[in-house]
Amino acid sequence: MTRQPDLGISADLVRDWLAARSLARGLPAPVFDHGGYRVDTGAEAEIQRWVFALPCEGLRTLARGIGQPGYLIKLCGPIEHLRPLLPPGWQAQASGYMMAGPGSGSGQAACGPAAPRCPDGYTVEVRHSGAVSHVRILAATGELAASGYCAETAAVFVYDRIATAEGHRRLGLGTLVMQTLQACKRGAATPEVLVATAAGCALYRTLGWRILSEYATGSLSSAPN
Repeated sequence: MTRQPDLGISADLVRDWLAARSLARGLPAPVFDHGGYRVDTGAEAEIQRWVFALPCEGLRTLARGIGQPGYLIKLCGPIEHLRPLLPPGWQAQASGYMMAGPGSGSGQAACGPAAPRCPDGYTVEVRHSGAVSHVRILAATGELAASGYCAETAAVFVYDRIATAEGHRRLGLGTLVMQTLQACKRGAATPEVLVATAAGCALYRTLGWRILSEYATGSLSSAPN
């Protein structure tokens, strides 16, 4: 994918996105820490993560103080900006893109393409739990074919964990999930934000989304000797 210039991400946007993402996943709210925002994920593979809007000395200090795997450092920027701040033993990878939805920042509601028809043999389920909505698309066999979540706060509307299972791709199910989630949105002008993989980014750009920044990840693969 051709790299686009980073437009810069504000710390407020990182905080608001993480707050809504945590809401969607049932996680604690983000906490300001070392110049970024920390989320206590508490999972076996990921104990904590920090997300930084910009490179800073706090990020470097944080990484130097971590001696065990399971603690991830994320930067809203290219991998070249993250790698020099990580100590020996850390790995850096370009893990995705932070993106803004159509109309975000314009003060106007987005006018996306008409919702696609649900393919024959599939059904759509929508479940709501407070500010969080969950969309599932089921095949005729009952198999989960595609799914996704969204969460809405006063500041932002976030899409999360959008996925289509192998064997059900190229049928428009990802677009159907996105537009079904968008129909759950209450604030017409609330900015829409997500973090996408490279493959997901290609889909979202066809729906009018734009890249705000690259999204790089640093991790310690094993405990140092």
